[in-house]
Amino acid sequence: MSDARRRRVWLEGYSLTTAEILYHLPDYPHLLQTFIWQQHDLFPQLPELRKFLAFWQSRLDGPLHSVKVMHCRLLKPAELRAVSGDFLLH
Repeated sequence: MSDARRRRVWLEGYSLTTAEILYHLPDYPHLLQTFIWQQHDLFPQLPELRKFLAFWQSRLDGPLHSVKVMHCRLLKPAELRAVSGDFLLH
């Protein structure tokens, strides 16, 4: 993705979204396979992921088992800030 497109996507509110997709193998339905999907998407609507999953269900043979979505608004590291001053406890 070009820098100009990346900046435009970020300004529109899109950020990196990752989905772990488990699906049944068409020839061996008792086995599950993993597919990792990663795209810039708009949280919480996730229009790009929904479009991809609709394509999967209409065009691909492996039926979906589950989809786990990871996004920075769902989970992110704690925010720390510096505190000025010392505190003494007895």
